[in-house]
This record gives sequence, C-alpha cells and structure tokens, in this order.
Amino acid sequence: MIFTTTGSPPHPDLPAARTVYAQATSENFPVASRLLPGALRADLMAIYGFARLTDDVGDTAGGDRLAQLEWLEHELLRAAGGEASHPVMRRVGATIAARRLPLQPFFDLIEANRQDQVVRRYETFDDLVGYCRLSANPVGRLVLEIFGAATPDRVALSDDVCTGLQVVEHLQDVAEDLRQDRIYLPLVDLLAEGCEESDLAAPQAGPALRRVVALEAARARRLLFSGAPLAASLPLRPRVAVAAFAAGGMAALDDIDAASFDVLAHRCRPRPGRFAARLALVLLASQRAHIPVLRPGARPGARAAGPGAFP
Repeated sequence: MIFTTTGSPPHPDLPAARTVYAQATSENFPVASRLLPGALRADLMAIYGFARLTDDVGDTAGGDRLAQLEWLEHELLRAAGGEASHPVMRRVGATIAARRLPLQPFFDLIEANRQDQVVRRYETFDDLVGYCRLSANPVGRLVLEIFGAATPDRVALSDDVCTGLQVVEHLQDVAEDLRQDRIYLPLVDLLAEGCEESDLAAPQAGPALRRVVALEAARARRLLFSGAPLAASLPLRPRVAVAAFAAGGMAALDDIDAASFDVLAHRCRPRPGRFAARLALVLLASQRAHIPVLRPGARPGARAAGPGAFP
C-alpha cells in the first residue's frame, strides 16, 4: 500500500508517483518541452501525471478497476479542494487551482477508462474517434488552458491532433491491446481487408493487417496536419511545444511506414532523426499557414491548412 504523509492513504492498487512520471520518457513526443518556462513545464507534467495515472488504473491495475476509477473520481474532487491524498493528485490539484482549470476534461479521461472496461471493440473509425473524444482530446484542451489559449478554433485543431496521436498509439500497441482483449482497429476495416482477429496475435503482420494499418496510419496523418495551423496561432515557445506533439506522432508513423506497416514484428517508435525532421517540417508549415501569432483569448483568422501543407 502507498501511504502519504498527510490525508488518508490512497487506493492500495494505485501506482506510485515515481512510476507514473517515469513513463513520460517513453511517449512519442516531449511531454514538457525544455523551451517552456519552469512553471509551465511543471503544470504540463501535472496534467501528464493525471492522464497516465488514470490510464494505468484502467489498463494494468489489479483488482476491481471500476472501483479504483470511482475512487480516482472522488480523489479528483478532493484534489480540486486541496485535499488529495495521492502525490500525483496533490500535484494536479495545485495546477487546477493555479490555472483555474475546468474539471470536465479530467472527468472525461476517467470516463474513457471506464469505457475500456466494457467496450473492447469499435465497429467504425467514427466510433473510435468518439472514444478519442474522451481518451485523448481532453489532454489537448487542458494543455491549451495552461497556455491560456483555449479558444474554440484552437480546441478544434487540438482535438484533431490528439485524436491522431491516439490512433498512432493504437497502431503501435496492436499486440499489447489484444493481450487485454481489446482491439482499436475498426472492425469494418478488418473485415473489408479480410483480416481476422487471430491475425493480430501472429509473430508478424500479414498482408491484410498491413493494409488495415496503412489505412489507419493515413487517417492519423491527416489529423496530425492540424498541428501546423494550431502551432501557427501560438506564441513562439508554446508553438514549438505544440509542433513537437504533432511531429512526434508523424515520426512514429514514419517508423511504421519504414517497417512496411508490420506493427507486430517491429516496435515502431519516433526515431530522433525523424522527429527532428518532422518538427522542422511542422514549424515550416506553420509559417506557411498565414495565421498571425495571437495572444491568449484572441481567435485565429483561419481554421486549418490543407492536407498538402507538408508531406
């Protein structure tokens, strides 16, 4: 059991704070860019800690996960009131208070993990996008809140980027997800390509699965294109941080492509060289988006660059 120095002990099956934050280095993108001021970086790490803790409960915790998620929801309310017991939740509580963050995105992330306990297949890509509205998009919205830049147009672009990043992660984790009896590849696409569920457990991907992965990768890449106009609407340092999110997803897709879409035999990750190249391309595309740098609270003059903004 994890005990803290103040308050009641958290749920016995929750991971320790150090385990939660250590996972930041394995993400597809820099969680808190060193280009940002220390206070912003700390708040971004607080948001990451909450999202990762919630996912760890929903994905790997022993015991009754639904009960633990219910505990986490009550702990979120305690965190908002400055009374959380888990170190991760105390840290996110401080960020909620300092940045006056809305609680709904946090509740949505918990709800996504509740959904994971009962929904293990998604019929269509639109169904998967609906899940991403709970599992991924709230993180981007909280990031924009921290930047003081959560305008409706930016939120729409951020939702695209976050959904794209989530789809990329699903492609990377096909085998891992299947071991938990979860499939995040749309069933209609598997059926159309003649891919059986058993094919997802093979040592390497066959032609049918590779075609499905290629389709979903193309969809993810189109969503990630929204990173350029979103970055273009932000001041310099947040611009680079947001561009890095999109670049990380694209670099991971580049590695999937280099593996001929075999996500079973290869651990596809964003290689440093590919990430640097993609970051440069996203930043270049953001300059071509012709959206002026806006101060927090302003609305960008255009919603998105076209899909051909960068390769």
